[in-house]
Amino acid sequence: MLNLAYPIDDTVNINGTEFVVDMSFDNILRLIDLIEDKTIRDDFKVNTGLLMLINDKLEDYELQERTDIFIELVKGVIGSDAKESQPVDIDGNPMPVMPSDDKKAYDLAQDAEYIYASFMHTYKIDLFEQQGVLHWKKFKGLLNGLSEDTIFSRIVGIRTAELPSGKGTAKEREKMQKLKRQYALKENDTEP
Repeated sequence: MLNLAYPIDDTVNINGTEFVVDMSFDNILRLIDLIEDKTIRDDFKVNTGLLMLINDKLEDYELQERTDIFIELVKGVIGSDAKESQPVDIDGNPMPVMPSDDKKAYDLAQDAEYIYASFMHTYKIDLFEQQGVLHWKKFKGLLNGLSEDTIFSRIVGIRTAELPSGKGTAKEREKMQKLKRQYALKENDTEP
């Protein structure tokens, strides 16, 4: 959570060891992609994720210890809580999962173009120029604060809008259903 009373802390303390974490927004977005990719083995996710977050595979540690540290780092970075339905690694230990809502309003990967355009519109920030620079917590704060007149905010509004009901709303309802279909999130984003 972003707290303006204190500087942003890029460290995570795990069992008395402090790890400095690469919290640039693009790194965290790649980490999310890695975690959500069902085609990648869990041990590879752990080793790659550790390299991404702390630039160290922690090869002196056993796989179980590395996995535990990786899960704690992800919790510290993204705030993911362990869930009963959480996937497990080859030893049956929980792997980090991305928080999900019943009704997902946006997807950071599928909506990347809309997010990029909206950051340019509202803040005049080129997210490509900010790769490796803009902190994940700042990115999330700016994303949540995008003005209502941005394409991203309008699309999220369409996805979350209730369909009009009542007498005389058939055309409005049909129009909203068409927009919802047009901007619906795909189950598996396979397009580049």
